[in-house]
Amino acid sequence: AGPNWGVRVGDALGVPDPLVTHHQHQHQGQTYSFLGIRVPSPLSLVVNGRRPPSSALAPPRLALTNPHAPP
Repeated sequence: AGPNWGVRVGDALGVPDPLVTHHQHQHQGQTYSFLGIRVPSPLSLVVNGRRPPSSALAPPRLALTNPHAPP
């Protein structure tokens, strides 16, 4: 992230067109239930009325492997 940008407790966060999903998981006899919010793109976020600068976003990276390729 850029040195002068970040999200802090108390900031207003706007998420246009969020996808909200309810998650329920059981592990070792306990049930965990929480809501998840998926954002279409970090470029769509608005923090305190402003969009984040491009320097605050990590560049995409793609790695491919072919398990059938000869060694």
